[in-house]
Amino acid sequence: MSIIAVINQKGGVGKTTTTANLAHALARCGKKVTVIDFDPQGQLAVALGVAAPRQGIAEVLLEGKDIRQLLLEVRDNLQLLTAGCRLMDVEQVREGGVQRGELLSRSLQDNLQDQDYVFIDCPPSSGLLAANALFACEEILIPMAGDFLALQGLSHLLGTLRKFEQLLQKKYKKRLIMSRFCSTRRISRQVLNTLCKHFPGQIMPTVIRETVLLAECPGFGKTIFEYRPGSRPARDFRGLADDFLTGRVM
Repeated sequence: MSIIAVINQKGGVGKTTTTANLAHALARCGKKVTVIDFDPQGQLAVALGVAAPRQGIAEVLLEGKDIRQLLLEVRDNLQLLTAGCRLMDVEQVREGGVQRGELLSRSLQDNLQDQDYVFIDCPPSSGLLAANALFACEEILIPMAGDFLALQGLSHLLGTLRKFEQLLQKKYKKRLIMSRFCSTRRISRQVLNTLCKHFPGQIMPTVIRETVLLAECPGFGKTIFEYRPGSRPARDFRGLADDFLTGRVM
């Protein structure tokens, strides 16, 4: 089982879009995939067409409920653990010390060993929820938008990751994805070139081009493979899944 945190402390970079569509692409390849909606806004459930139940990962963290009783089968080979309506309460927990950050890790290791991939769709913050995700994962997937502020946000995130690597005495496998990429915008090309220069061997070759189709999908509760299977973004995500499976980077 590979546990991957999809994270960027800057909002609007395509974390949920990446999680939903990449996970579905991998499931379509026959991999067993679980996605966890770790953002109190609960948008991953919406993107997958689920009217989010009141209970979800929040009850796992706050009450110790069995994670398997809360999983929802949403597609072939793809299951979802929703946020639950109390996920924001996790940020208010004060007792427990370091053990607070290990709640998610222990639950995943105990209950999801039959899965190939577990993706954690993280909130755009650096609180206790993000800490739980970083305690639990071995890999970091960082969606990047093609704008200057995205580079500033990446710098802040890398600083956070370094602190956790020192604390946990481990090295994360990091991969960056260019999402919301527009080849006709000079700034998008500049951001991609900057990433390739400073993070060689960590950039996934397939970029996810910006398109209105990806923005429309959640409104219908569908991934791009269901909404427009023959479209350019569907090809992008199939390519991204292939990069992911083969380990291709540039």
